[in-house]
Amino acid sequence: MSDCVYSVRGRTKAVKKKWKWILGITTLVVVAGGSAIAVKMRDRDVVSVQTGRAVRQDLVSLVTASGEIKPRNYVNIGANVMGRITELKVREGDRVARSQVLARLESVQAEADVQAQQASLNSSLAEAAASEAGLLAMDENLKTAAASVDRARAELDRARLDYERAEQLWKEKLIARQEFDSKKAQFDALEAGVREAVSRVAQMKAQRQQTAAQLSSAQRRVAQVRATLNRFSDVLQKHSAVSPIDGIVTNLPVREGETVVPGVQNSSASLIMTIADMSIITAEVKVDETDIVNVSMDQEADITIDAIPGKTYRGRVIEIGNTAILRSTGLAASQSAVSSQEAKDFKVVVALNDPPVEIRPGLSCTAKIITATREKALSIPIQALTVRQRGDLEPKKEGTVQASTKADPEKAKRDKEELQGVFVIAAGQAKFVEVKTGITGATDIEVLTGLKEGDEIITGSYRAIRTLRNEAKVKIDNKTPGQPAQ
Repeated sequence: MSDCVYSVRGRTKAVKKKWKWILGITTLVVVAGGSAIAVKMRDRDVVSVQTGRAVRQDLVSLVTASGEIKPRNYVNIGANVMGRITELKVREGDRVARSQVLARLESVQAEADVQAQQASLNSSLAEAAASEAGLLAMDENLKTAAASVDRARAELDRARLDYERAEQLWKEKLIARQEFDSKKAQFDALEAGVREAVSRVAQMKAQRQQTAAQLSSAQRRVAQVRATLNRFSDVLQKHSAVSPIDGIVTNLPVREGETVVPGVQNSSASLIMTIADMSIITAEVKVDETDIVNVSMDQEADITIDAIPGKTYRGRVIEIGNTAILRSTGLAASQSAVSSQEAKDFKVVVALNDPPVEIRPGLSCTAKIITATREKALSIPIQALTVRQRGDLEPKKEGTVQASTKADPEKAKRDKEELQGVFVIAAGQAKFVEVKTGITGATDIEVLTGLKEGDEIITGSYRAIRTLRNEAKVKIDNKTPGQPAQ
């Protein structure tokens, strides 16, 4: 009987001990869970962020653009007439001089026309020379005839005096009739001689006018034939390709025996060769429309050429295009009949200061144009910048409806004003500070107002900066990715 009582008591004590353990463990779990929940509720509004410092450093603002290497001055030598290439005097890569003949086209008909017109010109010149010589001879004869008239008139005047004296003596019966008749006959003969000389001078003047007219006609024929010869000579010259500049043959797509035609745009049959002046090599790049306002003349640039890796060449901006170029078609925006909102570029030409010898036109390149520099500028990482509306930064009372914005349009407009700034760490909170910025470097941006050197600002993450509220509680976590928590 007593053994049974002891057995029951032992089991009862064991059950009580078991329940004590269960209750103890349950109590610990509840307490731990409550503590975790309390901690989680306490840290629910705390945002984990990365931070940095506003520091002073040298900044360089760059505009990066891609393009290709081109000579500053180059000329596409095209065909001016249709014909077969009979002679190519240069090869690709040859250096040529201004006015040098580069190629000749078949010109049998053009040469024949020139020769015929040259013969006609020679005949006209001979005719004009003969007329001019005859005119000169007539001028001499006319001078002689005029002198003869003067001499005949002088002799007539002398004979008139003798006749008048003889007539007076005859009336006074001092001379014989025969002598008087002789003086009268001499006077009449000389008077007739003067009339003949005068008539001969008039005839010679008429002949001179006729010869002068013939000379003028011959000279007009010479001018006409010479004009025709110039036209045919110009046609003949167009059968020869001549270099207008000093340079190098950079493109020679044709061969002897091929036929070229003029005036066909973008046709291989209209281009004979390309002459490039390699004394000035440029990088012609396309700058985005958002960056072109920062580019100015004579700004320095660093140029890299894809075909020459590991080397950077210095240059300066020598030309800035004024016409926007559509990125999709490469045409000027002014040439497009349809208004387009697509991205546009502007042409910028950078002259290389010391181009390499192995450079070739058409090589792809990248230019980094230095638009501005600042020494020891107060700067922050670019990603720290964010934008907030002014109304979101003002403290709001819970449980109240802000109807004042509806009643006050000016306040509503002011609340929607966007402010650029950063979040500064202050007493464990993120304080939004409006800043004004200057130039932009590769990863940092200049701060003009709003911050001072050493201020701790929030730099990440992107999601945290985008959604962070003013005066929110934050927790700094600057460990690098993959680094174990301290």
